[in-house]
Amino acid sequence: MSMSEPESKSQPQTGSFWSGRSVVVTGGAGFLGRRVVRLLSDAGAVVAAPRSVEFDLTQPGSAEALLAAHEPTEVIHLAANVGGIGYNLAQPAPLYLSNLLMGTHLIEAARFAPSVEKTILLGTVCSYPKITPVPFSEDNLWDGYPEETNAPYGIAKKALLVHAQVNEQQYGQRFSYLIPTNLYGPGDKFHPSVSHVIPALIKKCVEARESGSDHVEVWGTGRASREYLYVDDAADAIVRAAEVHVGADPINLGADREVTIRETIETIARLVGFEGELRWDATKPDGQPRRAVDGTRAGDQLGWKPAINFEDGLRNTIDWYLANRDEAERPPA
Repeated sequence: MSMSEPESKSQPQTGSFWSGRSVVVTGGAGFLGRRVVRLLSDAGAVVAAPRSVEFDLTQPGSAEALLAAHEPTEVIHLAANVGGIGYNLAQPAPLYLSNLLMGTHLIEAARFAPSVEKTILLGTVCSYPKITPVPFSEDNLWDGYPEETNAPYGIAKKALLVHAQVNEQQYGQRFSYLIPTNLYGPGDKFHPSVSHVIPALIKKCVEARESGSDHVEVWGTGRASREYLYVDDAADAIVRAAEVHVGADPINLGADREVTIRETIETIARLVGFEGELRWDATKPDGQPRRAVDGTRAGDQLGWKPAINFEDGLRNTIDWYLANRDEAERPPA
């Protein structure tokens, strides 16, 4: 993690729970994973965050080797192949296959690993049907097909939910399955090939301000909505679920605020200081029309709620980007 990245304000809920426990966090070097690793380490856990060059979870036998090497009591699976709408359109096949294989191999390896007590899986809000009553309830997850640009990734993640549920039912394997909304925050990916909506819009507005451009082009109509979850809040929820929750029924993680894409970029432009025109390209896809989740289950079962409001989170993200441009815009490996 960059030394200039702000420290998380989230704190583990029961530090003594983690003292001496061993945890494997796949994707632990990533945007969200770094926060989870830090929270667990601060709470006294022994944490392994293997890289894909050490253990390629898409390959048979790699997950078994990983768990044999570290003998964890908990496995937190955050590793994923992800990107924004452009990446989803360009690379649907590897998005589907890599995410399906990583999770499938890890779930089965954890089932047979004698040390593993629980596996925490991260789903995606992209798994929800394209047209879903807002806010999305976990009970609506199977009510239709996902939005087309997100479907390969969303269906792969939803298949892992089924895997967890049938393994829980037949073998008694222990899980938590969490569905976060759109994550953002310091340390996000700003390279155009993989960036999501907030880093992509921050980069556009910053570059337009610096170049003196009189406009910024934005995909879609601006009417689509999203619910954004600050990355430190998501990490806190994951650690809390690992501590207090067992069950393979999905749990939404959201911020309880639906924001249109138009409001998103207008807020970013104001915080960045860009005063030009926002020029909408309606020939480009909006993605899912509306996106906001019902967070009741997270409150009831995890005792969790987010702590960072949207504008403060955006300001932190912009400040980090401006101070870490080279790191933020580094191409994916």
